[in-house]
Amino acid sequence: MHYKDEQLNEEKVFKDPVHRYVHVKDQVIWDLIGAPEFQRLRRIKQLGTSYVTFHGAEHSRFNHSLGVYEIVRRIIANFEGRPDWNQEERLLCLCAALLHDLGHGPFSHSFEKVFKLDHEDFTREIVLGDTHINQILARVSADFPQKVADVINKTYQDKLVVSLISSQIDADRMDYLQRDAYFTGVSYGHFDMERILRVMRPTEDQVVVKESGMHAVEDYIMSRYQMYWQVYFHPVTRSAEVILSKILHRAKYLFDNNYQFALQPTHFLSFFEGEVSLSDYLRLDEPVVLYYFQMWADEEDPILSDLCERFSNRHLFKYIEFNPNLQMKEWMELYRLFSDAGIDPEYYLVIDSSSDLPYDFYRPGEEGERLPIHLLMPGGDLRELSRQSDIVEAISGKKRTDHKLYFPLDFVEALPDDSDLKKKMLTILFD
Repeated sequence: MHYKDEQLNEEKVFKDPVHRYVHVKDQVIWDLIGAPEFQRLRRIKQLGTSYVTFHGAEHSRFNHSLGVYEIVRRIIANFEGRPDWNQEERLLCLCAALLHDLGHGPFSHSFEKVFKLDHEDFTREIVLGDTHINQILARVSADFPQKVADVINKTYQDKLVVSLISSQIDADRMDYLQRDAYFTGVSYGHFDMERILRVMRPTEDQVVVKESGMHAVEDYIMSRYQMYWQVYFHPVTRSAEVILSKILHRAKYLFDNNYQFALQPTHFLSFFEGEVSLSDYLRLDEPVVLYYFQMWADEEDPILSDLCERFSNRHLFKYIEFNPNLQMKEWMELYRLFSDAGIDPEYYLVIDSSSDLPYDFYRPGEEGERLPIHLLMPGGDLRELSRQSDIVEAISGKKRTDHKLYFPLDFVEALPDDSDLKKKMLTILFD
């Protein structure tokens, strides 16, 4: 029997708090899960710094990747035998679903911004490079690793396959909304996934949903909207992200200026130098980063030491609503006051902005173009979701942005009470 068709002697199951069980029968999938590059995802949190806000949010990219695989497995089980579904794509869909987040690094998005990296590039490198993952995929066929990379990169010729893991109603989002809601303990991310899976149908270009399932899709869209503002963009989580970013910026600045670290930043060297190899990338996970932060809290550099102590012990920055587009004069004055007080504004006065577009019905030609969700009407024609749903129409195309100013209130309060600097700072910040 060819490797791609090999089945385990008996089905393996992972007990899962969200989907109850994750079922594995294919030898290929079982081998991929056991590969070191996939096991590494156990050491990367799904929600980055959210655990400082929601203490249950300790789940990993490993959990999530298994969940996305399981949802895709269920979807294609329902698609079997339907028009427009090519059963030959089954294993490709399962592998792409399992491996879609393979390239995420520690504290993913904050880390990427500082070092100008993209986890999707590393996902591609892991799938196509000299890795255990590549060796497993290549046993299916010589071109199979490239096919998996193309699906994840959204360039695969069969757009239906791509839409299963990358669209406005895909397995990726359906898993992380429910999983993140479960582990953060909030109620916002829950929706009737079983209903949605039952009414999903394959078409030539994308997955569509029967019109009878519209209300379940509305619930899903609103769940996503609430999760972004109540969980993903929570201001306390963002405070931890701000400090994390500033630690990495400071460490790189010190390295560039020949600072002698008490603990040599061995694992960070290629990141600081801008020449990150795949092997270096895979070696740097969150436990390693947190170890350095704990050690750097004892460094002689007062800024690096203070920021690491804050991150490690949750002494976070305070925040206020602050719109830089409307308050640039106040920003410039605060910057001057912080400098005069000896509080370096490059590290201790930070504007952070978050924005989200909960649903877009059409955005052609832009980076990250979104396919609209289509409803399959009883007569067989397709209709874009917001044309049928008043709820979705109300939020379609509406981008919401939130601005916060983060700063160490303890530093400001430690200034002498009779200090003009202190009085002026507090007046701008809180009046």
